[in-house]
Amino acid sequence: MTMTARKIHRLRRKLPLLTVFLFIKIATQLSQSAIAADYNLVENLPYRNASSTGWDDYMRERCRLDIYHPAKAKDFATVVWFHGGGLRGGDKSIPALLKNKGIAVVAVNYRLFPKVKCPAYIEDAAAAVAWTFRNITKYGGNADRIFISGHSAGGYLTSMVGLDKSYLAAHEIDADRIAGLIPVSGHTITHFTPREERGIPKQQPFIDRFAPLYHVRAGAPQLILITGDRELELLGRYEENAYLARMMKVAKHTRTKLYELDGFNHGTMLEPALGLLLKTIKTTLKASRAHH
Repeated sequence: MTMTARKIHRLRRKLPLLTVFLFIKIATQLSQSAIAADYNLVENLPYRNASSTGWDDYMRERCRLDIYHPAKAKDFATVVWFHGGGLRGGDKSIPALLKNKGIAVVAVNYRLFPKVKCPAYIEDAAAAVAWTFRNITKYGGNADRIFISGHSAGGYLTSMVGLDKSYLAAHEIDADRIAGLIPVSGHTITHFTPREERGIPKQQPFIDRFAPLYHVRAGAPQLILITGDRELELLGRYEENAYLARMMKVAKHTRTKLYELDGFNHGTMLEPALGLLLKTIKTTLKASRAHH
């Protein structure tokens, strides 16, 4: 068999495999397009208005959210997601790993330091959660299946809104209605930005009413604390989360869990943490269905 004949023979043997590969690739793309078509994205909805205390152009600009939700399903769960950035930077976005999972995601912007100071950003976070409780049913969601999460500064806001009941109470919402709090690598002592506002050094641990640890209580929603590897994380981040987990158990809160993601730092831990978030939603909804 000549060299040319051998090449043609090999090509003929490969053609069916190439055809199958192309078919699978095209089918996958079509499937992904079909999934995406089953979701709606509504952007830049205001969750505060002119009647809000402190209303100004900056509040009008920053106090907005995006909602990504199933177009046809009903009674789905919702994640309110707060971005990170040290309470002084960042912008809302829908985490890619939370897309096409049968849930809604509400991605929130909030006002930032130094244009505002504590507790303005916590109040914004609470206002966004309250908006979700009042409006998610209009999009097909279930107000009893709202989970709160966020990374870094977003994790801090998650814990503050869920543990200090006063912020949601200002909107006549009981924080204990939240289906789950999943702060991802968030401060549990007072965040370094409110400390900086008051001249408290970053390295000095501090616990006041702006610390999730100050609001330890038995009746809180389930609390899933997630950090990266203690040796790779931001200074003390694992340890302060471990302390919150311990004190919640001391306070007789029976639904606190702590996860340390070995080998992952503050940034790289986000992807596996989102997997734990989805697992939490799945197990929570399964338990709820079994109970009913």
